[in-house]
Formats: sequence, C-alpha cells, structure tokens
Amino acid sequence: MKVTVVGAGAVGASCAEYIAMKNFASDIILLDIKENFAEGKAMDLMQTASLNGFDTRISGSTNDYSKTANSDIAVVTSGIPRKPGMTREELIGINSGIVKSVAQQLVAVSPNVILIIVSNPMDTMTYLTHKVTGLPKNRIIGMGGALDSARFKYRLSEALDCPVSDVDGMVIGGHSDKGMIPLTRLATRNSVRVSEFISEERLDKVLSDTKVGGATLTSMLGTSAWYAPGAAVSSLVHAIACDQKKIFPCSTMLEGEYGLNDICIGVPVVLGANGIEKIVEIRLSDSEMNSLKESAKSVTITNNLLADIN
Repeated sequence: MKVTVVGAGAVGASCAEYIAMKNFASDIILLDIKENFAEGKAMDLMQTASLNGFDTRISGSTNDYSKTANSDIAVVTSGIPRKPGMTREELIGINSGIVKSVAQQLVAVSPNVILIIVSNPMDTMTYLTHKVTGLPKNRIIGMGGALDSARFKYRLSEALDCPVSDVDGMVIGGHSDKGMIPLTRLATRNSVRVSEFISEERLDKVLSDTKVGGATLTSMLGTSAWYAPGAAVSSLVHAIACDQKKIFPCSTMLEGEYGLNDICIGVPVVLGANGIEKIVEIRLSDSEMNSLKESAKSVTITNNLLADIN
C-alpha cells in the first residue's frame, strides 16, 4: 500500500506521521515544492520509527511526481490558508490553481489513485477535483466532516464529563463555520441520546462551539490546527487501505441524494477499498434538511466563483 501526501507542512506531516504509526502502509511519499523540505520532514519522521514501532517507509521529494507513481491513495493538503484582508475570491483563485495542478499530476502517474482533499475551501476544492480529473465519484473524497465530527465528539465529552470513547456524533454539511450541521438530535452516549444527560441550553453551546472549532484554534495558535486534521485524514486512509467499511461524514459528489445535485458536501458515507462505497441517506428532520439546503446554497455560491476565475 503506497500513500502520497502532497504538502509537507504541519497538516501534511501530521498525516504522514499518523498513517505511519498505524503501520498499515508500506510506503509514504511526502511531496512539497520547497527544496529539501519534504526530504527533511521524511528523514525526521523516519528517525522516530524505532521509537514508535512502525516499519512504514517514509521518503520525501521536491515536486517530483514520478516518485508518487502507482500510489493507491493520495492526500492533497496543498494551498494557502486565508490570511487577514484576503478575500474569498483571492483564496479560491490561488488554491484552485494549486489543487488543479496537483490533482492532474497525481492522476497522470497514478491512474487508479483515490484522492482525499484537505485544501480549503475544502468542499469547493473537492468539486474542482471532480471537474478537472474526471475520476469516478467514489475516488474523490473531501476530508472535512471527519474532522468536524471529531471536534463535535470532543465538545460532547466535555459537556457530559465522560470519556470521548463513550460518545458518538456526526457533523454534516459544508466544511465552514456557518455551513456545518452538528446533528445534536442524534448524538449518543453509549447508545443513549445525549439529551437525556444534558440540558438543551448546554447542547446548544456544544453546537455553537463545534461550529467555530477551527476558528477558535486559529485564534489561539495564530495558525490553523494540524494534529486533529492529520488524525482525521489518517482514519480515512486507514478505512480505505484496510477495507474497513466504516462510516464517516465526508464531502462527496451528490447526484440526487438528499435532494441535491452537482455539489460536493459532507454527508455520511461508507469507506472501503473502492473509496466511497455507499452514500448513506439518513432521515433528517425538517430543520436539519433545511439547514443542509442552506449550507448547500453557500457552497454553490463559492463553487460559482470557480467559473469567474477560470
């Protein structure tokens, strides 16, 4: 099993580290445009192998896509975060060019690859990847919902004062502060709905804290988070590589599911050896469905900016 991670920054390096530590991949290729940066990150990570007990080989390359040839899975973290004063159009204009180039070069040398998109704005970059590669919809996956759901479960365990392993919950919708939809109605602690344990007011706070999870960390760290995004990606890669048939909320191309068409947005999917093996249509309340439609409208507005740029 060969896994490529494009972008050796904090998120990309965390992806590589967590994937290696799970010890299911034979090779990880780190790729970056900065001279010797990926090579240095790979060497540093390999020097932890004897300490962390993994046998996965990690190697780095400066923008040489031939080193990624025949990858089974590739993770795209390339691009820049939105900076103060930068418009959404500017962010999309820069990142769309980067993601388009990266995706096309990956597919050229690994025609059977499954792509996991992390670059922001994530739903739109996932949509763009569909349009520029022509890969089957099951082989293009946006990471966002897996990360948002992990943050949701953290906030739930905090409110419940219980181990996070007791908690289950899911976030669907767009990967943005306004677009994400934590499904508080369906969240459980050991199969018991969390509303049995905490007040509606406290649950509303969990919802609001989850929705600003990324922004909260950015304000505290001065940059975007990397540990949880890396762990979220590694869980998706693991599920695909080991054909686990696990359910994660991921950004996927919808063609009528949930009443939506020609849009990538977060909904629950089954992940296995073929990538997205099934889109799971859960029964949403009227309120939840309305929120999903509003989230989809916002994502579509962002997608439409691609036409203006290209």
